[in-house]
Amino acid sequence: MTGADQPHLRAANRAPVNPTRVLVAIALAAVMLPISVTGPGVALADMSGALNASAASTQWVLNAYNVAFTAFMLAAGSAADLFGRRRLFLTGTTIFALASLVAGTAPTIWLVDVARFIQGMGAAAVLTSGSALLAHTFSGPARARAFGIFGASIGFGLAMGPFVSGLLVGAASWRAVFLVNVLLGAVVLVLAWPLSESKNPGARRIDIAGVLTFTAALMLLALGFVEGPSHGWAGAPTLGSFGGAAVFLAAFVIVELRSSEPMFDLSLLRRPTFVAIIWQPVSIVFAFAALLVYLPPYFQGVGGASSTMSGAMLLPLTLPVFILPLFSGALVKRLSVRILLAIGPAVLAAALLLMTLTDPVSSRVALFAALLMAGIGIGLAFGVMDNAAVSSVPPERSGMASGMFNTLRVAGETIGVACVAGLLLTSTRQGLGGVASSGAIADDVVQGRLDSVRDAGGAELAHRAVLGFEHGWTAVYVLLACVALAGSIAIFTMVRDRDLDQSGG
Repeated sequence: MTGADQPHLRAANRAPVNPTRVLVAIALAAVMLPISVTGPGVALADMSGALNASAASTQWVLNAYNVAFTAFMLAAGSAADLFGRRRLFLTGTTIFALASLVAGTAPTIWLVDVARFIQGMGAAAVLTSGSALLAHTFSGPARARAFGIFGASIGFGLAMGPFVSGLLVGAASWRAVFLVNVLLGAVVLVLAWPLSESKNPGARRIDIAGVLTFTAALMLLALGFVEGPSHGWAGAPTLGSFGGAAVFLAAFVIVELRSSEPMFDLSLLRRPTFVAIIWQPVSIVFAFAALLVYLPPYFQGVGGASSTMSGAMLLPLTLPVFILPLFSGALVKRLSVRILLAIGPAVLAAALLLMTLTDPVSSRVALFAALLMAGIGIGLAFGVMDNAAVSSVPPERSGMASGMFNTLRVAGETIGVACVAGLLLTSTRQGLGGVASSGAIADDVVQGRLDSVRDAGGAELAHRAVLGFEHGWTAVYVLLACVALAGSIAIFTMVRDRDLDQSGG
């Protein structure tokens, strides 16, 4: 059965389209979006040098995209239900491609940051409407297979982002990392143009107050993590950012409780299975995104690898994330969705603890083994968690469910990247003690520019910085392992497989 059997969810003025075309268009988009999360991390060193940018402004190349991606996810889910999933998919793809063009040709870092924010808004529209279109088009075993491919596509984009970006930077320049998305966006538009429309006939409006309060809360939270190392974690700017985030988050909850058309329907949180599933991506991507963004500079600086090699060194982590979701349908038949969702973060947690014993110089084989183990854990979860999220609610709420699920997915990426950056910078500065310009030196080390530290301050100063940096990585591995393990326990104790049978999902 396909979406053609649900005429109340589709506009009548467009003939049904081959489901394979729907899947190909959405899968390609699902590759394009996460590349923009992990890919630019490889290009940051070249970009900051070419544009003469500070570490803070360069950091917002990552954070601007992630914050907008997360902040507008809920609004995009509601807009997909209200205005139509196909319409929002096409609009979001167009915005994403145009913003990529601006970022790839920008003469200043602030224009790159602005373009990345707009790019993140387009990405939110594409991801939520795309997964809702899949839920509308497929059901039963076909839906499980479709979402397995969808998860594999997201995993491939996240996985290959650093490697592909390393090749592009090496062959052309950092600008190619953004310009490649213009071409991908054009192909997606051609494929998606004939798709059938679907919407929720009961949706009436967008929750503007919810969008504003949620966006403000997330931006202040990210700002606190980004600025914490330079202003101090107990400094007034940092505490003010975190306090403001808490105030706006409380305001968001109040707005949603009072709204007749909330973009985050808090009543869905009465379903334990849904609560556990929408938190599932946090336990996975909190670690995955942070590793993909900050391991390449670690490999480049401490490990002495080139930008291309640093991307290749992540393949043990990333390849399983692409391959395993393709077999999710067969794995679900042998085990269950609940078991697969719980095993994934548990394996990831064990791998992260093993990584505390490794480094990219003296224990590369052990590092690659731990990365492979982490990739297996992530890949097991990626193939089933998107389908589980939309299958745990009625079909007409699939847009909102997708928005809620993907909001927490990208929020996990945003907060994970910002939190890990803060920990690494703080630890590196502490390793330098009272050295003058310790903040600037820590910025160089975290961004992979260890040679510039050696040239300016000598081998002894560089050695002290590396010791602090590696101590920071140990703390990061332990923190990420705790988050992953907590997610595994929550899934195992709260999810019930019988609750995942909406619409034959």
